[in-house]
Formats: sequence, C-alpha cells, structure tokens
Amino acid sequence: MKTTFAACAILAGTLGLAACAGEGDTPAGTAAEGKIPGITISDARLVLAPVKGNPAAVYFNLSYDGEKGIAIRNAEVEGAGSADVHDVMEYEFKMQMNTANPIPLNKGTEIAFEPGGKHIMVFEPSDALSPGSTAKVTLIVAGGARHEFEAEVREAGEER
Repeated sequence: MKTTFAACAILAGTLGLAACAGEGDTPAGTAAEGKIPGITISDARLVLAPVKGNPAAVYFNLSYDGEKGIAIRNAEVEGAGSADVHDVMEYEFKMQMNTANPIPLNKGTEIAFEPGGKHIMVFEPSDALSPGSTAKVTLIVAGGARHEFEAEVREAGEER
C-alpha cells in the first residue's frame, strides 16, 4: 500500500511540474527562429556617437498584431558590451533618460523608438559596428521569447 501511494505521489508531482512548464510563451520553434509572431520592425538603424566608444542608440518603428499581450523587458545588440531599453520621462520637473519600464504590446500597438523617446542604448560598441554595416538587435520579452532584427549602422550626424 505504501509503495502504491509513493508511486502515485511521485507521478502526481511529476505531472504537476510538467503542467507548470507549459508550452512556453510562444509557439514551438518561434524562439529558435528569432521571431515573435505579430512583431513587425521597420526603419531600424543604430546611430553611433560622435565620440568613439561612447554609447550608441538604436531607433526603429515597431508594430504588433499578435493575439496575445506581451511586454518588452530588455534588448541585446551583437557587438556591444551591453544594451538597455531606455525612455525619456519627467522626474522632479525635468525630462530625464532612464531604463524603461516593461513596454506592453497588445494587438494594434504601434511604437516609434526615436530620439527624445524610447530607444535602445548601446554601451561599449565594438569596432565591428561601423558605418555601412548592420547590427543584430534582439528584443527580449517577459517570459524570455526573443525577436531578432537587423539595424543599419550609421555614423553620428547622419539622419536618425
């Protein structure tokens, strides 16, 4: 009787853990392909700073037509020491740039990541990020799903 009970308890625990794992936040294979269904990126560009080694910025237009609400939590840029999603907000009656709160995306959302607003700050850009090349940018949403896109690298002073 104790053996049967123990086996049932182990089976129930295993099934419970499997149920918690779920099927992930995105359809099978999506994360491996580097795309999140419903996200469309346009006009992506990484603008280098006037002084070599200073942070660069990524600007782009994003539209979301997915059925499930998601939230952008972070970003990565290949060839950079680190990257962070930033926004400009008012604090103590002054406009200041800070790390952005999670950015919710629901069906129909359109957001411009632009100078003076939301953008991806790129710290320690490497020499590989040179004008005329492209940078691989990855948006990371809550739950860990990733959306990759290419951004044209521009030098400071070029149209942002």
